[in-house]
Amino acid sequence: MAKNLNIDLNDIFAQAQSQFSGLNPNEPGQWPLLPKLASFLTAVVVVVILGWVALLSGQSDELQMERDKEPQLKAEYTNKVAQAINLAELRKQRIQVEEYVKQLEKQLPGKADMDALLSDINQAGLGRGLDFELFRPGQVLVKDYYAELPIAIRVTGRFHDIGAFTADIANLSRIVTLHNIVIGGVAAKDGQGNLYMDATARTYRYLDQSELDTLRADKAKQKGAKK
Repeated sequence: MAKNLNIDLNDIFAQAQSQFSGLNPNEPGQWPLLPKLASFLTAVVVVVILGWVALLSGQSDELQMERDKEPQLKAEYTNKVAQAINLAELRKQRIQVEEYVKQLEKQLPGKADMDALLSDINQAGLGRGLDFELFRPGQVLVKDYYAELPIAIRVTGRFHDIGAFTADIANLSRIVTLHNIVIGGVAAKDGQGNLYMDATARTYRYLDQSELDTLRADKAKQKGAKK
C-alpha cells in the first residue's frame, strides 16, 4: 500500500535560506553545503564567461585584420588576372627588352677596347681640324655593372667644326657623352676669332667576370663589417 508523501516546500526553502544567513566571508570552509555549492557554481560561471569574452575578443581582432586585408588581396587578384590575360604580350615585351639591353651592352666597350675608343675620340676632333689642347683621362669609376671613364678635353677651332665634332662623338659606335660643356672665344694667329670648348667626355665599359667577382666580394665584406 503506497504511502502519501507530504512535502512542505516552504519548509525546504526556509531551511535552504537559513544556510545562507550568518555566513562568515573570512571562513568559507565552515559554510554549509548549499553556500559552498552556490559559490563554486558562481565561480565556474564567471570563469567561463570571462574566458568566452576573451576568446571572442581575440577572434574579433583576427577577423578585423582579415577584413582589412581584403581590399589588398582583391587588388592583387585583379592585377594577377590582368597579367594572366596579357601573359603572351608581356613575354613578347620581355624579349624585346632583353634584345634592347643586349644592343646597349654591345655599345659598351670592354677593357681591351678602351684604347681604341680613346683613339676614335681623338681622331674625331682631328678629322674636323680641331686642335686638342687637353686630352686627359681621369680615374675610372666602378659602378654596379659597368665602369665609367671621364676624360677632360679642350679643343679649339671654328664654330661649325666644334659642332660637327660633338655630332661625331654622338654617332660613335660606342657610348660617349659630353658633360660640363663651356664654349668661349679665343684669338687665332691669323686674326680670325676661333672658339674653344672645355668639356668632360664620359665613356663607359662593361665589367669582365673577374671584376664583377671582385666587386661582389667587396660588397659582401662591407655587409659583414656592418653587422
